[in-house]
Amino acid sequence: MEAITRDFFLFLSKNNMLNNIAKKRGGSFAAGKIIGGTDFQSSIKFIKQLNDSGLSVTVDHLGEFVDSKKVTQERTAECIETIEMISREKLDSQVSLKMTSLGLDIDHALVIENMTKILDTAEKHGVMVTIDMEDEVRCQATIDIFRQFKEKYSCISTVLQAYLFRTEKDLDDLGQFKPFLRLVKGAYKESPEVAFPEKKDVDENYKKLIKQSLLNGNYTAIASHDDKIIEFTKELAKKHNIPNTQFEFQMLYGMRSKTQHELVKQGYKMRVYVPYGLDWYGYFMRRLAERPSNISFAFKGMVRS
Repeated sequence: MEAITRDFFLFLSKNNMLNNIAKKRGGSFAAGKIIGGTDFQSSIKFIKQLNDSGLSVTVDHLGEFVDSKKVTQERTAECIETIEMISREKLDSQVSLKMTSLGLDIDHALVIENMTKILDTAEKHGVMVTIDMEDEVRCQATIDIFRQFKEKYSCISTVLQAYLFRTEKDLDDLGQFKPFLRLVKGAYKESPEVAFPEKKDVDENYKKLIKQSLLNGNYTAIASHDDKIIEFTKELAKKHNIPNTQFEFQMLYGMRSKTQHELVKQGYKMRVYVPYGLDWYGYFMRRLAERPSNISFAFKGMVRS
């Protein structure tokens, strides 16, 4: 049943008609519930509310698989403006972005040019930029870009996905950089040739990666709504005397808000992933596909006042 549910929501995420309807009519309904707003400016008030309650944030301008050089340049300029606004407004926020939004599918030199401009601004203002991981066919290119920029910049991190067979080796290979890594289960539909098809195997690999990253001394973000994963991380930290300053938990905006605040009260750093923009529909469907229980969390978030 879980596989059927996952495939159903992944199918919906690619429905152009529903995506267009959501762009035209759904932005105001989703704003302040599952996304910050339709642009960064309108998201600031929600970010400040989260910060005031002890929650850190990372923001993401939704939209990927860009096939226009002009659009990548617009996304670059928007990201730079966002970083400057984070600094100006003194927000406790980082930035997440996808390489396909900067031209990964168009031209390698274009991605490097756009990312260099963004990271120059990020270094100036001390704002961390996380390169989000996309589907497996773009994984190696994304890691290569991260490695290239990590040699020059400090305000850069990336994401590794537990459902891919390759991730354990990727984590080991990146160890030389002592990177800031966000570990996730993974949200794309992948072939059983490259990814664990069974949830239980993904969960076990996720735990293995968390342990590997933390014992290697990496600053690690555990991005999960799964109570078992959260408790595993807490117990691992206690057993190995890993300080709370070496890791953080991350969850999605509008989902498990009570748990987020409880973790802060317990002394853990909690970062909320706040997406914004008109392209929220595909993102939302993939989040529902990740874990069936997200459906109930999302419904509660969507109907709250």
